[in-house]
Amino acid sequence: MPNGFDIQLPFMAEPFHIYFYGILITLGVVAAAFLSQMEAKRRGVDPEYVWDVLFWVVIAGIVGARIWHILTPPPSMVEQGITTKWYLTHPLDMLNVRNGGLGIPGAIIGGAIALAIYCRRKKISFLTFTDIVVPGVALAQAIGRWGNFFNQEVYGLPTDLPWKIFIDPVHRVPGYQDFEYFHPLFLYESLWNLLNMAVLLWLGRRFSRWLKPGDLFLVYMVMYSIGRFGLEFLRLDAAQVGGINFNQTFVLVVALVAGLLFFLNHRKPAAKA
Repeated sequence: MPNGFDIQLPFMAEPFHIYFYGILITLGVVAAAFLSQMEAKRRGVDPEYVWDVLFWVVIAGIVGARIWHILTPPPSMVEQGITTKWYLTHPLDMLNVRNGGLGIPGAIIGGAIALAIYCRRKKISFLTFTDIVVPGVALAQAIGRWGNFFNQEVYGLPTDLPWKIFIDPVHRVPGYQDFEYFHPLFLYESLWNLLNMAVLLWLGRRFSRWLKPGDLFLVYMVMYSIGRFGLEFLRLDAAQVGGINFNQTFVLVVALVAGLLFFLNHRKPAAKA
C-alpha cells in the first residue's frame, strides 16, 4: 500500500514525496479550526482567537507528540535499537516526523501549554477556551488516525472479523509475521473520537446553563482516556516502561483525575449552620 505520492516541480532536481499521514493531520487541524471557530461564535467569543493561536498550538502539539514518542518508543523500535538514548544521539532523526512517531498524549499536553500561555497573554479564560476547542480536537484526532492506515501502523491483535485489515509483512510486529489480518485499531479510535466530539457538542448545547468553564475539557479527557484504555488491550506494539503499558496506565490516571475534578467542580457547597 503506498503511503504517499511524488510531485515534481520545475525548480526541483528530484521528486518530493508527499505522505498521506501528513495530509490527514493537516486536514484534521483545519477541520478542528473551523469547528472551533463555530463554537467560539456560538459562545460569543471572538473567533479570530482561534486562528490567532492555531499555529502555536499546532507547533507545540507536534513537539509534545514527538517528545512523547521519543520518551516512550514502542517495543518493535526498541528491538531495532531505536531507543530514547538512540534518539538523543541522533538529533536529526528526532526531528523526522514524516513517517509517524507522534504520541497523542504528548500532543494534548503540548497544545494545552501553548493555549494556556496564549490565554494568559490575551487575558482570556483558559478553561472557557478549552471548552471551545476540545470538540475540534476530537475531530482532528478522528481524521488524523487515518494516517496510520496508510502507514500500516496502530493495528491490533490478529482477527478474522469482516472488517479485518491486511498488513504487509514488512510492517508486521515481530512475532506476528505469520498472521495477515489484524484489528483496525486506528479505525476503532477514529470512531471513538467522533463519538467523543458528538457528545461534547451535545453536552455544550443541552446543558449550557449547568456546565461550568472547563467541564467539557474534563469530559473530553475522561472519554478519550476510557476509549484509549480499552483499545490498549488490543494493541500489539504498546510502549513499555518497567514492563508496564505506559500509555494505558497514564490514560487511566488521567481519566480518574479528570473525573474527580469534574465531581468536585459540581459538588454542592456545605450547608451553613
